[in-house]
Amino acid sequence: MTALLRTEGVSKAFGGVQALNDCSIAVESGSIAGLIGPNGSGKTTLFNMITGGDVYLDDTKITGLAPDKVFARGIGRTFQLTRVFSRLTVMENMIVAAHHKERAGQAGRLRNPFARAGGAATRKRAMELLEFTGIAKLAGDRAETLSYGQRKLLELSYVLIADPEIILLDEPAGGVNPTLIGTISERIRELNRQGTTFLIVEHNMEFVMGLCDQVTVLDYGNAVVSGPPDMIRTDRRVLDAYLGTAEEDDDSSAA
Repeated sequence: MTALLRTEGVSKAFGGVQALNDCSIAVESGSIAGLIGPNGSGKTTLFNMITGGDVYLDDTKITGLAPDKVFARGIGRTFQLTRVFSRLTVMENMIVAAHHKERAGQAGRLRNPFARAGGAATRKRAMELLEFTGIAKLAGDRAETLSYGQRKLLELSYVLIADPEIILLDEPAGGVNPTLIGTISERIRELNRQGTTFLIVEHNMEFVMGLCDQVTVLDYGNAVVSGPPDMIRTDRRVLDAYLGTAEEDDDSSAA
């Protein structure tokens, strides 16, 4: 396999805090890749850098491109805190997404997203995706009435309408009940079987280790190790990142 998405030496500082420090990762085409690390290790910052540029997609440098142009090149992204239009219905959210797809890469501001993107073909495709994610019965409900897990599924549906080649998922299992976590896992697996590549940030280790082909661990803004889940589980550097240094562990055991 070849790397569909890669970052090379990405660095980012916020004031005196170095969030990313010469961070390089690679996501193979057709894979489900995980990105884990302690709080503050730079995971979401790296996602933001990817959707804002400073990466290579299919060996094409996309540094400096605006997020909408990055999306137009085949990258979809969800967020740790879902970003849906709460006062719109589920179907209206999908129509907005379809309109955004049509306008991606074009100049000008969005005006009335329902004027041109609400035709029969758009609604049919939107309903197919809502059926796929299991929330079609909620198409007429306002997004604000959905549970948090259902909002996660709506956000995934929203992203899918643009037919992205790779999807970045920021904590898809966070705050979601076990039943819906299972649904999200199955939808990811099915999309992956159809050829979609995934990069997933997640704190739920059971979710990551059971789903991902490859896992990269960030610590203090660096990618410290990358490999299959079985290797990551036992790697000393991963244990150090989450539990402290080897020296600290030795001291505590001696005490």
